[in-house]
Amino acid sequence: MKTRSSILTILFCLLQFAKGQDFKLMRYDEDYSYLKDSTKTFYNVLRYVPLSSNGNRFASFGGEGRLELDRAQNEDWGAKDIGSNTFLLQRYNFHINVHLGKRLRFFSQIRSGLEAGRKNGPRPIDEDQMNIQNLFIDLLPLKTANKSITLRIGRQELQYGSGRLIDVREGPNLRTYFDGVKLSYFSPSLKLDGLIMSDGRTRTGLLDNPGIDRINLWGIYSTFSPSPNFNLDLYYLGNRRLGSLYDEGIVSERRNTFGTRFWKSAGRLLYNFEIGYQTGSFEKGKIRAWGGSSELGYRFINLNGIPTVKLRGDFISGDQKKGDGELGTFSALYPNGGYFGMNPQAGPANLLSLHPTLSWKALKKLLLSTEVVLNWRQSEQDGIYRPDGSLSLSSSDSKKKYIGTAYIASLSFELNRFLNFNLGLQYFDTGNFINDVIPGHRDGFFATTVIGFKF
Repeated sequence: MKTRSSILTILFCLLQFAKGQDFKLMRYDEDYSYLKDSTKTFYNVLRYVPLSSNGNRFASFGGEGRLELDRAQNEDWGAKDIGSNTFLLQRYNFHINVHLGKRLRFFSQIRSGLEAGRKNGPRPIDEDQMNIQNLFIDLLPLKTANKSITLRIGRQELQYGSGRLIDVREGPNLRTYFDGVKLSYFSPSLKLDGLIMSDGRTRTGLLDNPGIDRINLWGIYSTFSPSPNFNLDLYYLGNRRLGSLYDEGIVSERRNTFGTRFWKSAGRLLYNFEIGYQTGSFEKGKIRAWGGSSELGYRFINLNGIPTVKLRGDFISGDQKKGDGELGTFSALYPNGGYFGMNPQAGPANLLSLHPTLSWKALKKLLLSTEVVLNWRQSEQDGIYRPDGSLSLSSSDSKKKYIGTAYIASLSFELNRFLNFNLGLQYFDTGNFINDVIPGHRDGFFATTVIGFKF
Protein backbone atom coordinates (compact mmCIF):
# COMPACT_ATOMS: atom_id res chain seq x y z
CA MET A 1 0.00 0.00 0.00
CA LYS A 2 2.87 2.37 0.79
CA THR A 3 4.39 1.80 -2.67
CA ARG A 4 1.07 2.49 -4.41
CA SER A 5 0.56 5.63 -2.31
CA SER A 6 4.06 6.89 -3.19
CA ILE A 7 3.47 6.36 -6.93
CA LEU A 8 0.15 8.21 -6.77
CA THR A 9 1.81 11.08 -4.91
CA ILE A 10 4.54 11.38 -7.54
CA LEU A 11 2.00 11.32 -10.38
CA PHE A 12 -0.08 13.99 -8.65
CA CYS A 13 2.98 16.23 -8.29
CA LEU A 14 3.90 15.74 -11.92
CA LEU A 15 0.37 16.55 -13.07
CA GLN A 16 0.38 19.75 -11.06
CA PHE A 17 3.77 21.05 -12.10
CA ALA A 18 3.64 19.94 -15.75
CA LYS A 19 0.77 22.31 -16.50
CA GLY A 20 3.11 25.14 -17.36
CA GLN A 21 5.46 23.06 -19.52
CA ASP A 22 5.53 23.29 -23.28
CA PHE A 23 6.49 19.91 -24.72
CA LYS A 24 7.94 20.16 -28.21
CA LEU A 25 7.59 17.74 -31.10
CA MET A 26 11.39 17.50 -31.01
CA ARG A 27 12.22 17.10 -27.36
CA TYR A 28 15.71 18.49 -27.90
CA ASP A 29 14.11 21.89 -28.69
CA GLU A 30 12.93 22.29 -25.09
CA ASP A 31 14.86 24.76 -22.94
CA TYR A 32 14.42 24.79 -19.16
CA SER A 33 17.14 27.29 -18.29
CA TYR A 34 14.39 29.65 -17.06
CA LEU A 35 13.98 27.34 -14.04
CA LYS A 36 17.39 28.39 -12.73
CA ASP A 37 15.92 30.62 -10.02
CA SER A 38 12.54 28.93 -9.65
CA THR A 39 11.04 27.26 -6.61
CA LYS A 40 12.57 23.82 -6.11
CA THR A 41 9.50 21.64 -6.55
CA PHE A 42 9.73 17.94 -7.39
CA TYR A 43 9.01 18.55 -11.05
CA ASN A 44 11.34 21.55 -11.41
CA VAL A 45 14.20 19.50 -9.96
CA LEU A 46 13.63 16.93 -12.69
CA ARG A 47 13.53 19.64 -15.37
CA TYR A 48 16.57 21.59 -14.19
CA VAL A 49 19.55 19.96 -12.47
CA PRO A 50 22.39 22.50 -11.93
CA LEU A 51 25.89 21.22 -12.70
CA SER A 52 27.75 24.40 -11.73
CA SER A 53 27.36 27.09 -9.10
CA ASN A 54 26.52 29.83 -11.63
CA GLY A 55 23.84 27.70 -13.34
CA ASN A 56 25.39 27.88 -16.84
CA ARG A 57 25.84 24.15 -16.79
CA PHE A 58 22.74 22.09 -16.19
CA ALA A 59 20.92 18.92 -17.17
CA SER A 60 17.26 18.08 -17.68
CA PHE A 61 15.41 14.79 -18.00
CA GLY A 62 12.20 13.80 -19.75
CA GLY A 63 10.33 10.96 -21.33
CA GLU A 64 7.15 9.58 -22.80
CA GLY A 65 4.89 6.57 -22.58
CA ARG A 66 2.22 5.82 -25.17
CA LEU A 67 -0.31 2.99 -25.48
CA GLU A 68 -2.21 2.55 -28.74
CA LEU A 69 -4.96 0.02 -29.43
CA ASP A 70 -5.78 -0.38 -33.13
CA ARG A 71 -8.36 -2.32 -35.08
CA ALA A 72 -7.99 -2.63 -38.83
CA GLN A 73 -10.55 -4.26 -41.10
CA ASN A 74 -9.60 -5.08 -44.69
CA GLU A 75 -6.51 -2.89 -44.64
CA ASP A 76 -5.46 -4.53 -47.94
CA TRP A 77 -8.99 -4.04 -49.42
CA GLY A 78 -9.41 -7.83 -49.50
CA ALA A 79 -6.38 -8.54 -51.75
CA LYS A 80 -4.88 -11.15 -49.36
CA ASP A 81 -8.02 -11.67 -47.28
CA ILE A 82 -6.34 -10.54 -44.04
CA GLY A 83 -9.74 -9.63 -42.61
CA SER A 84 -9.71 -8.02 -39.17
CA ASN A 85 -6.61 -7.18 -37.16
CA THR A 86 -6.66 -5.99 -33.54
CA PHE A 87 -3.28 -5.16 -32.02
CA LEU A 88 -1.57 -3.17 -29.29
CA LEU A 89 1.34 -0.77 -29.79
CA GLN A 90 3.54 0.62 -27.03
CA ARG A 91 6.09 3.42 -27.19
CA TYR A 92 8.52 4.46 -24.44
CA ASN A 93 11.19 7.18 -24.61
CA PHE A 94 13.62 8.65 -22.10
CA HIS A 95 16.08 11.48 -22.73
CA ILE A 96 18.75 13.53 -21.04
CA ASN A 97 19.73 17.02 -22.17
CA VAL A 98 23.05 18.39 -20.84
CA HIS A 99 24.14 22.01 -21.39
CA LEU A 100 27.83 22.58 -20.70
CA GLY A 101 27.83 26.35 -21.00
CA LYS A 102 26.54 28.36 -23.97
CA ARG A 103 28.76 26.69 -26.57
CA LEU A 104 28.33 22.97 -25.95
CA ARG A 105 25.32 20.72 -25.53
CA PHE A 106 24.83 16.93 -25.38
CA PHE A 107 21.49 15.21 -26.03
CA SER A 108 20.66 11.53 -25.79
CA GLN A 109 17.34 9.70 -26.15
CA ILE A 110 16.58 5.99 -26.01
CA ARG A 111 13.38 4.46 -27.37
CA SER A 112 11.40 1.24 -27.20
CA GLY A 113 8.53 0.36 -29.52
CA LEU A 114 6.53 -2.85 -29.04
CA GLU A 115 3.76 -4.57 -31.00
CA ALA A 116 1.46 -7.39 -29.91
CA GLY A 117 -1.44 -9.17 -31.59
CA ARG A 118 -1.01 -8.23 -35.24
CA LYS A 119 -1.82 -11.28 -37.41
CA ASN A 120 0.75 -10.62 -40.10
CA GLY A 121 3.45 -9.42 -37.71
CA PRO A 122 4.78 -5.93 -37.01
CA ARG A 123 5.22 -3.45 -39.82
CA PRO A 124 8.55 -1.58 -40.10
CA ILE A 125 6.90 1.33 -38.26
CA ASP A 126 5.70 -0.79 -35.32
CA GLU A 127 8.45 -2.57 -33.39
CA ASP A 128 11.99 -1.89 -32.22
CA GLN A 129 12.48 -3.33 -28.75
CA MET A 130 15.26 -0.90 -27.87
CA ASN A 131 17.27 1.58 -29.87
CA ILE A 132 19.00 4.96 -29.65
CA GLN A 133 16.70 7.59 -31.17
CA ASN A 134 18.93 10.65 -30.65
CA LEU A 135 22.60 10.90 -29.69
CA PHE A 136 24.35 14.09 -30.73
CA ILE A 137 26.66 16.91 -29.70
CA ASP A 138 25.93 20.57 -30.47
CA LEU A 139 28.84 22.97 -30.92
CA LEU A 140 27.94 26.68 -31.10
CA PRO A 141 30.76 28.87 -32.45
CA LEU A 142 28.28 31.79 -32.53
CA LYS A 143 25.52 32.49 -30.04
CA THR A 144 24.04 35.92 -29.34
CA ALA A 145 20.62 37.14 -28.26
CA ASN A 146 19.15 36.74 -31.76
CA LYS A 147 21.70 34.85 -33.86
CA SER A 148 23.39 31.48 -33.65
CA ILE A 149 25.42 28.97 -35.63
CA THR A 150 25.18 25.34 -34.55
CA LEU A 151 27.14 22.30 -35.68
CA ARG A 152 25.25 19.13 -34.76
CA ILE A 153 27.10 15.83 -35.02
CA GLY A 154 25.52 12.41 -34.47
CA ARG A 155 22.14 10.71 -34.53
CA GLN A 156 19.24 13.16 -34.77
CA GLU A 157 15.64 13.67 -35.81
CA LEU A 158 14.78 15.97 -38.72
CA GLN A 159 11.68 17.85 -39.79
CA TYR A 160 11.32 20.48 -42.51
CA GLY A 161 8.35 22.50 -43.71
CA SER A 162 5.04 20.78 -43.17
CA GLY A 163 6.67 17.36 -43.35
CA ARG A 164 5.80 16.59 -46.96
CA LEU A 165 9.39 15.56 -47.76
CA ILE A 166 11.25 15.10 -44.45
CA ASP A 167 9.36 14.46 -41.23
CA VAL A 168 9.90 12.80 -37.88
CA ARG A 169 6.59 10.88 -38.34
CA GLU A 170 5.04 11.32 -34.92
CA GLY A 171 1.95 9.25 -35.76
CA PRO A 172 3.54 5.78 -36.18
CA ASN A 173 4.93 3.88 -33.22
CA LEU A 174 8.52 4.44 -34.40
CA ARG A 175 9.79 7.87 -35.36
CA THR A 176 12.43 8.36 -38.04
CA TYR A 177 16.03 9.36 -37.33
CA PHE A 178 19.23 10.06 -39.25
CA ASP A 179 22.97 9.79 -38.62
CA GLY A 180 25.25 12.55 -39.81
CA VAL A 181 26.18 16.22 -39.61
CA LYS A 182 24.03 19.36 -39.78
CA LEU A 183 25.24 22.95 -39.81
CA SER A 184 22.53 25.51 -38.93
CA TYR A 185 22.29 29.29 -38.95
CA PHE A 186 19.43 30.99 -37.10
CA SER A 187 18.20 34.58 -36.94
CA PRO A 188 14.67 35.99 -36.49
CA SER A 189 14.19 36.30 -40.25
CA LEU A 190 16.36 33.51 -41.67
CA LYS A 191 16.96 29.84 -40.92
CA LEU A 192 19.47 27.92 -43.00
CA ASP A 193 20.49 24.26 -42.67
CA GLY A 194 23.08 22.26 -44.56
CA LEU A 195 23.06 18.51 -43.92
CA ILE A 196 24.80 15.27 -44.85
CA MET A 197 22.97 12.21 -43.50
CA SER A 198 22.37 8.49 -43.55
CA ASP A 199 18.79 7.41 -42.85
CA GLY A 200 18.14 5.09 -39.92
CA ARG A 201 17.03 1.52 -40.55
CA THR A 202 15.16 -0.65 -38.09
CA ARG A 203 15.46 -4.19 -36.80
CA THR A 204 13.09 -5.39 -34.11
CA GLY A 205 15.59 -6.56 -31.46
CA LEU A 206 17.63 -4.91 -28.73
CA LEU A 207 20.18 -2.33 -29.92
CA ASP A 208 20.62 -4.23 -33.21
CA ASN A 209 19.86 -1.52 -35.78
CA PRO A 210 22.49 -1.14 -38.53
CA GLY A 211 24.86 1.79 -38.35
CA ILE A 212 26.04 4.11 -41.12
CA ASP A 213 27.13 2.33 -44.30
CA ARG A 214 26.44 5.06 -46.87
CA ILE A 215 25.43 8.69 -47.19
CA ASN A 216 21.99 8.83 -48.78
CA LEU A 217 20.55 12.24 -47.87
CA TRP A 218 22.17 15.63 -48.32
CA GLY A 219 21.07 19.15 -49.09
CA ILE A 220 20.29 22.72 -48.05
CA TYR A 221 17.01 23.93 -46.55
CA SER A 222 16.27 27.63 -45.93
CA THR A 223 13.33 29.53 -44.45
CA PHE A 224 12.98 33.28 -44.95
CA SER A 225 10.44 34.93 -42.58
CA PRO A 226 10.52 38.74 -42.66
CA SER A 227 6.99 38.92 -41.15
CA PRO A 228 4.26 36.57 -39.79
CA ASN A 229 2.38 37.09 -43.06
CA PHE A 230 5.24 36.09 -45.34
CA ASN A 231 7.27 32.89 -45.07
CA LEU A 232 9.26 31.37 -47.89
CA ASP A 233 11.15 28.07 -47.97
CA LEU A 234 13.73 27.25 -50.64
CA TYR A 235 15.52 23.91 -50.69
CA TYR A 236 17.62 21.36 -52.51
CA LEU A 237 17.66 17.74 -51.29
CA GLY A 238 19.71 14.90 -52.73
CA ASN A 239 18.80 11.27 -52.09
CA ARG A 240 20.19 7.88 -53.07
CA ARG A 241 18.43 4.54 -52.64
CA LEU A 242 19.17 0.94 -53.55
CA GLY A 243 16.42 -1.47 -54.58
CA SER A 244 13.42 0.88 -54.59
CA LEU A 245 10.24 -0.84 -55.80
CA TYR A 246 8.09 0.96 -58.37
CA ASP A 247 5.51 -0.26 -60.84
CA GLU A 248 8.35 0.21 -63.35
CA GLY A 249 10.35 -2.40 -61.40
CA ILE A 250 13.07 -2.57 -58.74
CA VAL A 251 15.62 0.19 -59.29
CA SER A 252 18.62 1.80 -57.63
CA GLU A 253 18.25 5.54 -57.95
CA ARG A 254 19.77 8.91 -57.27
CA ARG A 255 17.45 11.93 -57.09
CA ASN A 256 17.76 15.69 -56.83
CA THR A 257 14.74 17.55 -55.47
CA PHE A 258 14.44 21.30 -56.00
CA GLY A 259 11.50 22.96 -54.27
CA THR A 260 9.88 25.97 -52.70
CA ARG A 261 7.14 26.54 -50.15
CA PHE A 262 5.12 29.70 -49.49
CA TRP A 263 3.08 29.69 -46.29
CA LYS A 264 1.29 31.54 -43.51
CA SER A 265 0.03 29.97 -40.26
CA ALA A 266 -1.00 33.03 -38.19
CA GLY A 267 -4.24 35.02 -38.15
CA ARG A 268 -7.52 34.21 -39.88
CA LEU A 269 -6.39 33.32 -43.39
CA LEU A 270 -4.07 30.31 -43.63
CA TYR A 271 -2.23 28.99 -46.66
CA ASN A 272 0.52 26.54 -47.52
CA PHE A 273 1.69 26.06 -51.12
CA GLU A 274 4.59 23.84 -52.11
CA ILE A 275 6.01 22.65 -55.40
CA GLY A 276 8.99 20.44 -56.19
CA TYR A 277 10.74 19.03 -59.24
CA GLN A 278 12.98 15.97 -59.31
CA THR A 279 15.80 15.01 -61.63
CA GLY A 280 18.14 12.08 -61.41
CA SER A 281 18.98 8.69 -62.80
CA PHE A 282 18.40 4.96 -62.39
CA GLU A 283 19.77 1.91 -64.19
CA LYS A 284 17.52 2.17 -67.23
CA GLY A 285 17.53 5.89 -67.71
CA LYS A 286 16.63 9.23 -66.19
CA ILE A 287 14.20 10.48 -63.55
CA ARG A 288 11.85 13.37 -64.27
CA ALA A 289 9.09 13.86 -61.69
CA TRP A 290 7.12 16.63 -60.04
CA GLY A 291 4.89 17.22 -57.05
CA GLY A 292 2.73 20.06 -55.83
CA SER A 293 0.55 20.61 -52.78
CA SER A 294 -1.79 23.40 -51.77
CA GLU A 295 -3.72 24.25 -48.64
CA LEU A 296 -6.13 27.11 -48.05
CA GLY A 297 -7.82 27.61 -44.71
CA TYR A 298 -9.77 30.05 -42.61
CA ARG A 299 -9.82 30.32 -38.83
CA PHE A 300 -13.03 31.81 -37.32
CA ILE A 301 -11.30 33.44 -34.37
CA ASN A 302 -14.44 35.29 -33.19
CA LEU A 303 -16.51 32.11 -32.78
CA ASN A 304 -16.49 29.82 -29.76
CA GLY A 305 -13.99 27.03 -30.20
CA ILE A 306 -12.35 28.82 -33.16
CA PRO A 307 -13.60 26.45 -35.88
CA THR A 308 -11.13 26.12 -38.73
CA VAL A 309 -11.83 24.93 -42.28
CA LYS A 310 -9.17 23.90 -44.78
CA LEU A 311 -9.04 22.55 -48.30
CA ARG A 312 -5.92 20.66 -49.28
CA GLY A 313 -4.96 19.46 -52.73
CA ASP A 314 -2.08 17.26 -53.88
CA PHE A 315 -0.84 16.85 -57.44
CA ILE A 316 1.96 14.28 -57.54
CA SER A 317 3.31 12.65 -60.67
CA GLY A 318 3.37 8.99 -61.58
CA ASP A 319 5.22 7.13 -64.29
CA GLN A 320 3.70 7.90 -67.69
CA LYS A 321 4.92 4.84 -69.62
CA LYS A 322 6.63 1.68 -68.47
CA GLY A 323 9.94 0.76 -70.06
CA ASP A 324 10.49 4.06 -71.89
CA GLY A 325 13.75 4.89 -70.10
CA GLU A 326 12.22 7.62 -67.95
CA LEU A 327 10.84 7.20 -64.43
CA GLY A 328 8.14 9.76 -63.66
CA THR A 329 7.07 8.54 -60.21
CA PHE A 330 7.70 11.25 -57.61
CA SER A 331 9.51 10.19 -54.43
CA ALA A 332 8.45 12.04 -51.28
CA LEU A 333 11.67 10.87 -49.52
CA TYR A 334 10.67 10.65 -45.80
CA PRO A 335 7.18 12.18 -45.64
CA ASN A 336 4.62 12.66 -42.92
CA GLY A 337 2.07 10.06 -43.96
CA GLY A 338 -0.53 11.61 -41.66
CA TYR A 339 -0.70 14.59 -44.01
CA PHE A 340 -2.77 12.34 -46.29
CA GLY A 341 -5.20 11.09 -43.63
CA MET A 342 -5.23 9.40 -40.23
CA ASN A 343 -4.23 5.98 -41.60
CA PRO A 344 -3.47 6.78 -45.25
CA GLN A 345 -3.73 3.93 -47.72
CA ALA A 346 -2.62 6.00 -50.71
CA GLY A 347 0.70 7.78 -50.25
CA PRO A 348 2.42 10.73 -51.96
CA ALA A 349 3.31 9.17 -55.33
CA ASN A 350 1.15 8.98 -58.48
CA LEU A 351 -1.60 10.77 -56.59
CA LEU A 352 -4.22 13.44 -57.10
CA SER A 353 -6.20 14.19 -53.97
CA LEU A 354 -8.68 16.64 -52.47
CA HIS A 355 -8.84 16.88 -48.70
CA PRO A 356 -11.43 19.15 -47.01
CA THR A 357 -11.13 19.33 -43.21
CA LEU A 358 -13.00 20.92 -40.31
CA SER A 359 -11.63 21.22 -36.78
CA TRP A 360 -13.35 22.72 -33.73
CA LYS A 361 -12.29 23.08 -30.13
CA ALA A 362 -15.59 22.03 -28.58
CA LEU A 363 -14.24 22.50 -25.05
CA LYS A 364 -11.10 24.16 -23.74
CA LYS A 365 -9.14 20.92 -23.96
CA LEU A 366 -11.25 18.93 -26.44
CA LEU A 367 -10.54 19.14 -30.18
CA LEU A 368 -12.88 17.53 -32.72
CA SER A 369 -11.89 17.04 -36.36
CA THR A 370 -13.58 15.65 -39.46
CA GLU A 371 -11.96 15.02 -42.83
CA VAL A 372 -12.74 13.59 -46.25
CA VAL A 373 -9.91 12.49 -48.55
CA LEU A 374 -10.66 11.80 -52.23
CA ASN A 375 -7.88 9.98 -54.11
CA TRP A 376 -7.11 9.41 -57.81
CA ARG A 377 -4.09 8.02 -59.66
CA GLN A 378 -2.31 10.74 -61.61
CA SER A 379 -1.19 8.25 -64.28
CA GLU A 380 -3.06 5.11 -65.28
CA GLN A 381 0.31 3.52 -66.18
CA ASP A 382 1.40 3.56 -62.52
CA GLY A 383 0.12 1.96 -59.33
CA ILE A 384 -0.73 2.96 -55.74
CA TYR A 385 2.04 3.68 -53.22
CA ARG A 386 2.09 3.51 -49.42
CA PRO A 387 2.85 6.52 -47.21
CA ASP A 388 6.54 5.54 -47.09
CA GLY A 389 6.70 5.50 -50.90
CA SER A 390 6.79 1.72 -51.40
CA LEU A 391 4.55 0.11 -54.00
CA SER A 392 1.21 -1.06 -52.59
CA LEU A 393 -0.79 -2.10 -55.66
CA SER A 394 0.33 -2.41 -59.30
CA SER A 395 -1.59 -0.69 -62.08
CA SER A 396 -2.39 -4.09 -63.65
CA ASP A 397 -3.16 -2.33 -66.96
CA SER A 398 -6.35 -0.88 -65.49
CA LYS A 399 -7.68 2.29 -67.13
CA LYS A 400 -9.58 3.31 -64.00
CA LYS A 401 -8.14 6.15 -61.94
CA TYR A 402 -10.29 6.67 -58.85
CA ILE A 403 -8.70 4.97 -55.84
CA GLY A 404 -11.33 5.70 -53.20
CA THR A 405 -12.62 8.01 -50.48
CA ALA A 406 -11.56 8.08 -46.84
CA TYR A 407 -14.00 9.44 -44.23
CA ILE A 408 -12.24 10.38 -41.00
CA ALA A 409 -13.31 11.60 -37.57
CA SER A 410 -11.04 12.19 -34.58
CA LEU A 411 -11.22 13.39 -31.00
CA SER A 412 -8.29 14.72 -28.99
CA PHE A 413 -8.59 15.43 -25.28
CA GLU A 414 -5.76 17.07 -23.34
CA LEU A 415 -6.10 16.56 -19.60
CA ASN A 416 -3.07 18.83 -19.25
CA ARG A 417 0.27 19.13 -21.03
CA PHE A 418 1.23 15.90 -19.38
CA LEU A 419 -1.55 13.47 -20.29
CA ASN A 420 -3.65 13.19 -23.46
CA PHE A 421 -6.19 10.89 -25.07
CA ASN A 422 -6.97 10.44 -28.77
CA LEU A 423 -9.67 8.52 -30.60
CA GLY A 424 -9.79 8.16 -34.39
CA LEU A 425 -12.10 6.42 -36.88
CA GLN A 426 -11.60 5.98 -40.61
CA TYR A 427 -13.78 4.34 -43.26
CA PHE A 428 -12.32 3.80 -46.73
CA ASP A 429 -14.80 3.41 -49.60
CA THR A 430 -12.95 1.73 -52.47
CA GLY A 431 -13.08 3.38 -55.90
CA ASN A 432 -13.34 1.94 -59.39
CA PHE A 433 -9.57 1.28 -59.72
CA ILE A 434 -9.43 -0.97 -56.65
CA ASN A 435 -12.71 -2.59 -57.62
CA ASP A 436 -11.25 -3.29 -61.06
CA VAL A 437 -7.97 -4.94 -59.97
CA ILE A 438 -8.95 -6.74 -56.73
CA PRO A 439 -11.52 -9.54 -57.11
CA GLY A 440 -13.67 -9.68 -53.99
CA HIS A 441 -12.65 -6.14 -53.02
CA ARG A 442 -13.83 -4.83 -49.64
CA ASP A 443 -14.06 -1.42 -48.03
CA GLY A 444 -11.58 -0.74 -45.24
CA PHE A 445 -12.12 0.37 -41.65
CA PHE A 446 -9.62 1.58 -39.07
CA ALA A 447 -10.06 2.60 -35.44
CA THR A 448 -7.40 3.75 -32.99
CA THR A 449 -7.32 4.71 -29.32
CA VAL A 450 -4.18 6.35 -27.93
CA ILE A 451 -3.26 7.35 -24.39
CA GLY A 452 -0.08 9.42 -24.14
CA PHE A 453 1.96 10.49 -21.14
CA LYS A 454 4.89 12.96 -21.23
CA PHE A 455 7.14 14.43 -18.58
